[in-house]
Amino acid sequence: MNLKPILMLSSALAMAACTTTPADEDVASTGAAPAEVALAATTNTATTASANWAENLPPAQQPRDFGAWGYDTSAMDSSVNPGDDFDSFASGAWKARTEIPSDQSSAGVSWDIYKVTEGQLRTIIMDAPADSQLGALFQSFMDEDRVNALGLEPLRPRLDAIRAAADKSAFSRLMGETAGTFGGSLAGMFPYADPNEPTVSSLFVGAGGLGLPEKDYYFDDRFAKERNAYVAYLTRIFTQAGQADPAAAAATVMGFETEIARRYWEVADRRDFAKINNPMSLAELGEYAPGIDWPALLAGAGVATSRDIIVMDNTAVRDIAALYAETPLDTLKLWQIARTVDQASPYLADEFVQSRFAFQKVLSGTNELRPRWTRGVQLIDGSLGELLGATYVAKHFPPAAKAKMESMVANLKDAMAVRINTNDWMAPETRTAALEKLAKMDVMVGYPAKFRDYSALELSADDLLGNVARVNLNEWAYQRDKIDQPVDKGLWGMTPQTLNAYNGAFENKIVFPAGILQPPMFSMSADDAVNYGAIGAVIGHEITHGFDDQGRKIDAEGKLRDWWTEGDGKRFEAKAADLGKQYDKFEAAPGHFIKGQQTMGENIADLAGLRVSLDAYRASLGGKEAPVIDGMTGEQRFFLAFAQAWQRKARDEAVIQQVTTGVHSPARFRVLGPLRNIDAWYDAFGITEGSTMYLPPEKRVQIW
Repeated sequence: MNLKPILMLSSALAMAACTTTPADEDVASTGAAPAEVALAATTNTATTASANWAENLPPAQQPRDFGAWGYDTSAMDSSVNPGDDFDSFASGAWKARTEIPSDQSSAGVSWDIYKVTEGQLRTIIMDAPADSQLGALFQSFMDEDRVNALGLEPLRPRLDAIRAAADKSAFSRLMGETAGTFGGSLAGMFPYADPNEPTVSSLFVGAGGLGLPEKDYYFDDRFAKERNAYVAYLTRIFTQAGQADPAAAAATVMGFETEIARRYWEVADRRDFAKINNPMSLAELGEYAPGIDWPALLAGAGVATSRDIIVMDNTAVRDIAALYAETPLDTLKLWQIARTVDQASPYLADEFVQSRFAFQKVLSGTNELRPRWTRGVQLIDGSLGELLGATYVAKHFPPAAKAKMESMVANLKDAMAVRINTNDWMAPETRTAALEKLAKMDVMVGYPAKFRDYSALELSADDLLGNVARVNLNEWAYQRDKIDQPVDKGLWGMTPQTLNAYNGAFENKIVFPAGILQPPMFSMSADDAVNYGAIGAVIGHEITHGFDDQGRKIDAEGKLRDWWTEGDGKRFEAKAADLGKQYDKFEAAPGHFIKGQQTMGENIADLAGLRVSLDAYRASLGGKEAPVIDGMTGEQRFFLAFAQAWQRKARDEAVIQQVTTGVHSPARFRVLGPLRNIDAWYDAFGITEGSTMYLPPEKRVQIW
């Protein structure tokens, strides 16, 4: 199924950390694996049916040179006053000389790291036996001649089933089936720790159904180009699917999705834990939102639950269910055909791939489809992630790196404890509860203690679409089996090779995959100031998510409850509101401003995480002065490393999509926003009144 609604809804629960990865930002627009939520993997063979693809691979992708102490000084533009634009001061020369590749919507440190990992994964794939799961899946993707010859035929049985649905109950069941195959559901589903009883997993349900990135794309005049491109894409889909009057069918689907979008919650509301905790029994859900046949939908998904269902954006679910009831079955079938073809297109003939990309590039600004072998690696990375990850960490993540990272995390937790203890605005009982939560926060570094077993998944070298469908079904079965079961906190929501990190909200844990632990984010040989400024800020960010505007609503056991005094809660909210107002003024792209409330949790985590990491760096010096390197003090290097970790140059379309749909501020403002609130940054670079970034001391926000 389309997991985007699930990702959007679950992002409030598994609060993703440091970065939006290239795979999140760009790869998905070129046809990433449907198993976007959890895994990553690789697979394959050195021999495929696609003639000379292996011979035409570019040279092995090498890590970028970040200098003797872990920072690329050639990226700096010393002509810029650091107090006017620290992002340009730290990375301006790099931006001036860097062109965004035509097959990417951005360039930067995250892409540099990603490409190194991609090359490493490719090597693992090439070394895998041809008859392995890795080999079969990759070979099926690379056999482009066979895929083109088959055309739409592999998807036809699914389209026939959609057209054959006799009534709304049958269609509800079809929507449930999309949890493990291609297609759309007006109600996305996933399991997670129950906010009211976090030792057990419950089923979460939330609104789905959109083909454009977010509700604003359906109504805002600034997205007219995207709407037109979407309607044109829908018309092509219906032409390819053999639908009578494709243009009329496209208009019908666009009209239906516009009505769905009208009922959607705003992104800021969908990340509010207090608003999304709406437990209902299946019977109560049927009474609350009677338009959908909920037992049929759950049966289609193979879900049986005796626990309450957490209905997240409940009024949206209710109103979309009512829309479903009043919508003609023929319209629903057209919508389901569109969603199904869209999701299957990356695994069909080239005409489908190109048609989808023609639409996606309007959203991202990317001008060229990535090479097929890279998309094949992405497919495997998103399908067999921990299978690939086991080999990846054995080859590329030494035990010493894991030990050093675990030591840094411990130092950051100690620094956070000091900040909690010394906050002058917290009552003793709130402080005690915060320290308890911090102490019980589990830390996971590199890879899970136990890797997933994929042995039941059958893959064939000559059945690409069938392979992807079986991957989806296997992934959904893995997720579905967690419902009503005790929470296993040892399971990971990211693969070891993922360039990201996260805070599992109701599990009270922080996770740092090996994939992010590469230069310039982390290096065994880098200056400590660099490691603390880069990965240290990420560690602090993840810790702080437990105490941001949403994490603060969860206690040490992962239960959603208010453990604050009334006065402390009001003081926290006032400080957060002040920070939000700062971000509201940032214009990320012409006419598009950051939404401070929508990005609040990430902005708080960026700011406090950097402060906590600076404290930990200072403590690591043991009372000694940091050495001066290349004429820079330790704290100057710390802040420069932080800025370079967010080094990015992006197309306007990608920035606009992020501002509209995402909970993270664009990279540039993840540099500017926090720094102007930190006294030590002013001291390190002699920033004085009159500089563009200057804030008077009384205007600087300090939450943690």
